[in-house]
Amino acid sequence: MAGKQSIIVRQGNLFEPDSPLHGKVRGERSVMDFPFFALSKVAIDKELEFKIGKLSIQIRPSATGIATMYDKEIILYVASLMAQAVSRGEEVDQNFTFTAHDFFRITGVARPSKRDYDRFTDALERLQGTQIKTNIQTGSKIEKGWFSWLSEATAEYIEMPNGDQQLRVVKVRLCPWLHRAIQLDGHIYHYNHDYFRLGTIERRLYEIAHCHCVGESIEFPLDALALKVGSTAPLSKFKQHLKAVEASDDLPEYKVSLRDVIPHTERFDTRGRRVTKPDTVVVLAPRDRPTAAMLEAVAA
Repeated sequence: MAGKQSIIVRQGNLFEPDSPLHGKVRGERSVMDFPFFALSKVAIDKELEFKIGKLSIQIRPSATGIATMYDKEIILYVASLMAQAVSRGEEVDQNFTFTAHDFFRITGVARPSKRDYDRFTDALERLQGTQIKTNIQTGSKIEKGWFSWLSEATAEYIEMPNGDQQLRVVKVRLCPWLHRAIQLDGHIYHYNHDYFRLGTIERRLYEIAHCHCVGESIEFPLDALALKVGSTAPLSKFKQHLKAVEASDDLPEYKVSLRDVIPHTERFDTRGRRVTKPDTVVVLAPRDRPTAAMLEAVAA
């Protein structure tokens, strides 16, 4: 046909993708509830460690830093593909193939730019390079060693007639820790699509509320919530951010409010002086209707 240009395939273009994703984004409870990702947009190149009760999480950075809350979008997308397949009764291994186009469609990027694609491939690198060690069990197993979110990640391109390269398909291998959680534990929650419009702390607040606000409000001491969110900022700065969230009231499905409470027991500072300053409690509550987190059982 006159005028039709052929496409030169640099890497194979014959594949059976697991995409497109139908319906809502879904996430696994442990990945929602605990601070596995960096909140900062700026690369964090030092190890992070969080201890919540008897649970511990250690995070080692990749060469380009720790995987961020924005990088987590890829993990949510892959987890959603897996949950979709499990819900259809399909046998699911750890390997997934999808198009970048479908990922951007799901996360609300209507016209992805070159910068968006560059960020996407950078995120794949951080997800493969970031190392996690935790005693949080999945599938009744505790892993003692380190693991990466993606043990393999390949972005395959085609070369256009003008010499430009176009990303067509992505192949990843999901870590056994998360694969077991989705397949065997089945604690899968739907995400509100407005989640992708939120900042990093707001995303964590939404996830924590989504896990714990089952038809009623839940309260956290300020320091306990900061730890669960994964904030490494001073408590005063974290509180200031929460006040801004409370004032804007933009969190989907849930409301955030702060209140001061007088401690039941007397406290003293290092000089033996009585501390009269009230404690701050953060309340996460469902909005008008008492909706739970839409738990979807997908256990094998």
